Amino acid sequence: MKILDKLIIKEFLKTYFFVVVMLILIVLVLDFTEKNDTYIRNSVPAGEILRYMGNYGLYLNNLLTPITVFIAVIFITSKMAGRTEIVAILSSGVSFVRMLRPFLLGAAMIGAVSFLMNGWILPGATAGVSRFKIAYLDKGRASSDPNIHIKVGPDSYAFLTRYFKANNTGYYFTLEEIKDGELLAKLSADRIQWDTAKNVWRLENWKLRKLQERGEDYTVGKELDTVLSISPEDFNLPENHHETLKLPELSRQIKVLEERGADNVNFYRIERYVRLMSPFAALILTFIGVIMSARKTRGGSGFQIAMGFLLAFVYILLFILSRTFAENGTQYPILAVWLPNILFALTGLVLYKTVPR
Repeated sequence: MKILDKLIIKEFLKTYFFVVVMLILIVLVLDFTEKNDTYIRNSVPAGEILRYMGNYGLYLNNLLTPITVFIAVIFITSKMAGRTEIVAILSSGVSFVRMLRPFLLGAAMIGAVSFLMNGWILPGATAGVSRFKIAYLDKGRASSDPNIHIKVGPDSYAFLTRYFKANNTGYYFTLEEIKDGELLAKLSADRIQWDTAKNVWRLENWKLRKLQERGEDYTVGKELDTVLSISPEDFNLPENHHETLKLPELSRQIKVLEERGADNVNFYRIERYVRLMSPFAALILTFIGVIMSARKTRGGSGFQIAMGFLLAFVYILLFILSRTFAENGTQYPILAVWLPNILFALTGLVLYKTVPR
């Protein structure tokens, strides 16, 4: 079986690579055609376009992994079944589980590469795509952020009417300490600016109110240097910041947000769950793909490939829905993230009863 194992793994990986390249090229061509007028209008350099397409191609590779793995498995297995090779293998005394071994080994290789890409390579590519869109596709966007709310601690909330990233300056700043629905203290300032020399925030025309059991303590001043658990980098975060962090950086960011008691920490946790879950999808879909296409059919492999596309799209749709539910505050986010793998694994076990013996 060792020779056959090597042959199956080689054909599996070769077909997978071919399918990945073809699908990515098709999507990139369509994307370039759609954005070509924008490239010309904004005078985007050719080198930046090529860099963007390379980063976007890496992003597509991760997104299309369920489809490409499924198609590659079904194509190889159905071709073997059509040539009666699977019947010969099983008739020689080899069990179906033993025949699955090279397919699962190939899927494990793909899953390992997917894990490395998700954890360390893809975040940089995603950040590159975001920077390109901001620089060339979203020109004319406001240079400042309005009405910013940040939770800087378990009971502390900061608010700025407007923040300008160019000079790290905010206007009409307030910092409130609220516990059990009761306001304990409020610090406000007309202007707040980051002091790069001291690494502190400088408040101008500030007012501090501390509410006490009897009355309040009211203090005002012209300038005040203070340390907050936020920095200018917190105002430059893209919407998909959790997708642009490498796995170690993601874990550190989760720890920082947990210490602050930030409300958006759940997005970062879910991103880590997804990265740890994704590699197992290749194994599960490979298992189902071999089972679906191991039986020889008169119509050839066309029907199996069509079913492969359908099930792969169902998996992606289910993954998107489950991630949305997890991000919207479900009680068990890790279970929601793993739901597609759990359902497809159970489906594979049910289908296993129908395989040829």
